[in-house]
Amino acid sequence: MQTVPVRTVEIGRSAEGRPIEAVIFGDGPRKLVVIGATHGAPEANTYQLALALIEHFRANPAAIPPEVRLVIIPALNPDGLARGWRFDAAGVDLNRNMDTSHDACPDNDWRQRVQGARGIVSDTGGPYPDSQIESRLIRAFLLDAAGAIFLHSNAGLVFPAGCEHPPSIAMAQIYAAAAGYQYARFWDRYTITGGMHDWASGLGIAAITPELVTGNQPEVAENLAGLQAVLQGAKDVLLLPEAGEINNIIIPAVIYRFWRALGGEARFGLPLALAEETVSGFRQHFTRAVIEIDETQRDTVHYVRMASLGSEAMTARAYGGADAIGEAVSWPAGPFADFWQRNGASLVFGDPLSEPFETRLADGSYRIAQYFTRAVFLLDPVSGQIDLAPLGLWDAARAELALPSAPQTIR
Repeated sequence: MQTVPVRTVEIGRSAEGRPIEAVIFGDGPRKLVVIGATHGAPEANTYQLALALIEHFRANPAAIPPEVRLVIIPALNPDGLARGWRFDAAGVDLNRNMDTSHDACPDNDWRQRVQGARGIVSDTGGPYPDSQIESRLIRAFLLDAAGAIFLHSNAGLVFPAGCEHPPSIAMAQIYAAAAGYQYARFWDRYTITGGMHDWASGLGIAAITPELVTGNQPEVAENLAGLQAVLQGAKDVLLLPEAGEINNIIIPAVIYRFWRALGGEARFGLPLALAEETVSGFRQHFTRAVIEIDETQRDTVHYVRMASLGSEAMTARAYGGADAIGEAVSWPAGPFADFWQRNGASLVFGDPLSEPFETRLADGSYRIAQYFTRAVFLLDPVSGQIDLAPLGLWDAARAELALPSAPQTIR
């Protein structure tokens, strides 16, 4: 019998502290993630289905092709399951909360006012895109994925991401045919904005939504057949993430996805050089950050992240502020609190390390600054603009200064 490693990992905790777990089968490069119970209790049959799929593959590990790493997350929204409703703990529909601006289709872009089941229109898209911790966890966990299957109920059909994405369309057709569900090119009952499937395809991940026929049965045989068909066709439909290229500089695929998903040039600046190999993966310098891949953190939400340059800059007093550095600050306050929270909070920037303080830059202008584990925030008090300090440039300059000087020429 084929030996397939099986691991259970906790990818994070819900807003109310419930664990969100993933069961991982195999170790192949093509990561396929199946997600259940995004809509909590009303779609609890998708949770039951995910548990049944886990038990099937535990008993039948040879069904996992060697090139695939199959991941099953039984419940992305455990708070909704516990509360008996569709939303997360804050009343947000997680499948309307994603930043879907990365594709070429503006109709699916995130909105606060959303359409939902049974014609209900409500302000449940969240206060801003990717605002909820569960959305941020799945965003980070899927950055290296080749495919994602978001289980829902109950319409008895399978549809791919809305914007033209051939791998998503192909996977939906394969799954629907094998499961005996109807294939639908579009979900036409109402407009889905901020949907997880559209977020995923916008970053190049093949993404589909199987809608179970019933609202209370797991329909294991049908969906197992659909999933097995996708696994058998993995080499054709689960395409490996593609590298990016900016200004003739190649960006490794997962770093490129992180850069795009978290703000791109406006947030991180442009790449300064090719990625460098490290003991545990790769790292690449951008103007305002160093983004790194850590293979020891594979299949966690920390697999790709900003390097801890904020901590190093504070140690070096790169922006001054000695008087503002005292005991650890557990939560940002003042001018940077909203920026920190809206753009990823601890998961992206780490925790605050100092109080805000005034500093003078090399060009003579003044800024309000604050150190965080992975960044330094700078506020222009005149314009109100907040940017990340150019720590990528700073780190590259440090490295260049540390190089040994050229050997003396003997005359």
